[in-house]
Amino acid sequence: MDRRILLLSSFAPALLNRAKGQQAKLPLFWRNGLDEVENTLTQVIKGRVRKLALSAGRRPVHLIAYGKNDYVPGTANYGSACAAGDPAAYRAKSGGQRPVVFLLGPVHGQEIEGIVGLTNLITVAETGRDLRGRPWPELRANFDACRVLIVPVGNPDGRSRCPVMSWVGAALDTHERIGMGTTPEGKNYVYPKVKRFHPMRGLVVGRLGAYFNDAGINLMHDEWFDPMAEETRAFLRLARDEAPDFMVSLHSHASPPAILQTAYATQAVKETITMFAGRLYSRYRAAGLPNRKAVPEAKPDGEAYPPPSFNLASAIHHVCGAVAFVHECMVGVADKPYAKLTHEQILDIEMLLYDELFRFARERPLQRTA
Repeated sequence: MDRRILLLSSFAPALLNRAKGQQAKLPLFWRNGLDEVENTLTQVIKGRVRKLALSAGRRPVHLIAYGKNDYVPGTANYGSACAAGDPAAYRAKSGGQRPVVFLLGPVHGQEIEGIVGLTNLITVAETGRDLRGRPWPELRANFDACRVLIVPVGNPDGRSRCPVMSWVGAALDTHERIGMGTTPEGKNYVYPKVKRFHPMRGLVVGRLGAYFNDAGINLMHDEWFDPMAEETRAFLRLARDEAPDFMVSLHSHASPPAILQTAYATQAVKETITMFAGRLYSRYRAAGLPNRKAVPEAKPDGEAYPPPSFNLASAIHHVCGAVAFVHECMVGVADKPYAKLTHEQILDIEMLLYDELFRFARERPLQRTA
């Protein structure tokens, strides 16, 4: 029996019945399993694949790099360069350089939609078409003009612990139980109270959710000055070495797709995130997809208690100065009031993100001069 089905059988018989027929019914473009990602990597010709790190569970975290690396050694790390009043001492950027875009696949293992998007984006990079056969000529041209860093699966441990291949039509309760895990009494952990226990270990754990790596670390909320996870060290090291202009951490939730503002970033970065969100939401509206009218505000942090979290996007910004933010896709659960979605629509949400992001990156590359 497939390992995913064995895992599902430990959650509920209804899930087991759903899983048995699910894989055969899924569209061919819907690829998010670890084995499917590995197969995608074998088809990469134009990019360079390497192992970025090993997870807590000793699973490989892969990186695919596309485009020329225009690396010019600096004389200081980003924080020291800013203290000197000269961020260019870390990495000079004239505005005419090849933009660097870092796409970090889901660090929460149940948020599989970002993996689907990235396997399709890799196919566009290699062939010009997504896995549906749909051409993306402008996306391909903009992609080719950038240095692109793709981590298809940010948390392979969590992904291995999530037996579901698609949440379309599923119950939100099921998504929560598999994603965030359960208490010893069998109750679901739910957002945001699930974050009150970190690392998620010991007597508070009934069943460890896919949110976490095998050591119980939520990679969005590691200890940034002394990381607990090797995955975290690898992400920060990659950002430091490559100095991306833009970094997107791919997530998913039940609500309409969203760009989240990054706490403790500079005002200029916050305003750039607001501008990009407005453009992306317009693309979603034009495509008839669920969307938000209100963009994330560019406002100061810490004026109210409790203060906002200094999360992975914040940390990556402070390592390299990137415009770093979270994109939340939709999962397509059946519960009201959430919109019903098809697999095609979810992939469209992902692909329009990339189409607009690479266009935006070419229009607005970072400028950092002495």
